[in-house]
Amino acid sequence: MATVSLTGASQQDAATVFGVLRTAFPTDRSSDDLPEEQPGGHSTVWSKGFEPTQEWIPTGPIPLEGSVSATLEGAYVAVDQLREALGVAFAVDERGTASGDQEQEVDLRLTTKR
Repeated sequence: MATVSLTGASQQDAATVFGVLRTAFPTDRSSDDLPEEQPGGHSTVWSKGFEPTQEWIPTGPIPLEGSVSATLEGAYVAVDQLREALGVAFAVDERGTASGDQEQEVDLRLTTKR
């Protein structure tokens, strides 16, 4: 299991990124569970859990309105599979990583592939 958290994204871009991952891998959320804006003008973070598998369905490339900051957290294999799936759909710029014994965290910037 791995968690994907998105920030700095429009509601549509968050839905696009989660849609790509939902197509590729099972998730803990239903397909009609779309990101919603919260009132008050605060920064929004959207998070979903995914269960990456060896066999997944690639989707892409898919356009984004802007850039999206994504943080992937979980087991090494799961995070690597999520990063690979995102790399098929979007241009991925790795911003940083933190590694532990069993898990890693990877910060990415996603944009439209050119």
